[in-house]
Amino acid sequence: MTFSKVLVVDDEQHARDDLAYLLEAAGAAEEIQTAAGATEALVLLQDEPADVVFLDIRMPGLDGIQLARTLGQFSDPPAVVFVSAHEEHAVEAFAIDATDYLLKPVSMERLTATLRRLESRVAGKSGDASTQVGVERTEDEALPFVAVEVAGKTRLIDRGEIRYVESEGDYVRLHTFKDSYLVRRSLSSLAERWSSEGFVRVHRSFLVNLRHVIEIQPYFNQTLIVRLNDSGETKIPVSRRRARQLRERLGLGTTGR
Repeated sequence: MTFSKVLVVDDEQHARDDLAYLLEAAGAAEEIQTAAGATEALVLLQDEPADVVFLDIRMPGLDGIQLARTLGQFSDPPAVVFVSAHEEHAVEAFAIDATDYLLKPVSMERLTATLRRLESRVAGKSGDASTQVGVERTEDEALPFVAVEVAGKTRLIDRGEIRYVESEGDYVRLHTFKDSYLVRRSLSSLAERWSSEGFVRVHRSFLVNLRHVIEIQPYFNQTLIVRLNDSGETKIPVSRRRARQLRERLGLGTTGR
């Protein structure tokens, strides 16, 4: 989907220009406008509405959070994506129904994932039949972050940074490159909810993010081993039944030969 108009709002010119360049390279919109602050953005939006507004948070005068609340009062509000160098505002941003929260510097890969979320959101808003059947979007599906409790504080972990998930009784452990986090979830529910994000159930105890798999090795009795892209080259077992499903998902056939 190509949007009719996208507006980038940031008080730093280089940040505006960089994001506008990425959006143009991605073919995101027919028209990409930029604004140096909230006042300029509101003037532009009064002249012609936008499908999506990419908002910096820390700006002089009306900040990004305040501007987003103002946009929410429009009769036909645009989708909002926050772009910030600071992650501490993410909880507040999603509380006002932001579509996504990008951390600077923004990569093309991360922006592409955001554009996919925006397409789904705008399609639902315009009355796409597949989004009107009453299927509830869970928090895990709607947000690109996973909220975990660490030392009495809530930390937001980018789901894309999770290499694999390991079952530990009534809990699961989320493994990133740097840390691991124990949360009260079931592996089965995460496998179902995160399937569209590249996560695959490979074993009764493991869920793997395919984005971090660098090699698949045959093992005994038609099982497999997947090797991950961390410094220790973590190896995760793939059960015989899951090996067949993994090969089919990767288009490798069922024999592995």
